[in-house]
Amino acid sequence: MSGILETNLKSLPLLHRGKVRDIYAVGADKLLVVQTDRLSAFDVILDDPIPNKGKMLTEMSNFWFKKFGDLMPNHETGIDPQSVVAKDERAQVAGRAMVVKKFTPLGIEAIVRGYIIGSGWKDYQQTGAICGIALPAGLQEAQKLPHTMFTPSTKAPAGQHDANISFEEAEKIVGADIARQVRAAAIDLYTQAAEYAAGRGIIIADTKFEFGLDAGGTLYLIDEILTPDSSRFWPMSSYQVGMSPPSFDKQFVRDWLETQPWDKKAPAPRVPQDVLEQTSAKYAEALRLLTQ
Repeated sequence: MSGILETNLKSLPLLHRGKVRDIYAVGADKLLVVQTDRLSAFDVILDDPIPNKGKMLTEMSNFWFKKFGDLMPNHETGIDPQSVVAKDERAQVAGRAMVVKKFTPLGIEAIVRGYIIGSGWKDYQQTGAICGIALPAGLQEAQKLPHTMFTPSTKAPAGQHDANISFEEAEKIVGADIARQVRAAAIDLYTQAAEYAAGRGIIIADTKFEFGLDAGGTLYLIDEILTPDSSRFWPMSSYQVGMSPPSFDKQFVRDWLETQPWDKKAPAPRVPQDVLEQTSAKYAEALRLLTQ
């Protein structure tokens, strides 16, 4: 099994290579967003691709965008990605790309938490709060939170760590009105997605949304949505409070990396083939459970 670490399209101008996506210009008002098989863990891009990851993420994002199309507007155009590249480049985008409207992304990431895990758990252990929001004493790792929490973060460049910020700091970055719109939309999306996923045997512990603005200041849902790269998916059947549950997402790779003698700075350790293939299988299982 292999994967695509990087695309090389000559028919469109390359605008940006992110942690996972390669972004090209399609005219002045649209973008071609290609999901590679790169994986970013601890904000470091691994040298080993996850087989078929980009195609699975694209299929899952498309599923959620369609499902929540009436809830709020998004960046999709419906244009076939293979129609905007040269014929000999179509294999690079087939099944792993979207042609989207070009919006101005916000300077924050919208993180919603339903369970206490990851950086939120570490914050709580140290301060009794998450991002400055006080919580009851005695919560355990992976426990369902008393209420769904919106905890925005900064958007760090590749190779740097995002930083959790307070809602007040988010208001300073994007403005009070937009910050409130983002908080309401993110919590609504998460709540509905979590309810749907629970019916399919999956707990969505937390997730990250990204939003953008058009020229008139209207808020749109952009980027990817509710994928194993932007969310923690736990199988309900093996969920236990008090431990980090097994997951359908890249937490599997994170957990392996945590066992390695590594300072979480580039370059990351080379990931064994069996870990790559097991991770790919977890993405595939999540996709099957949620969309079929």
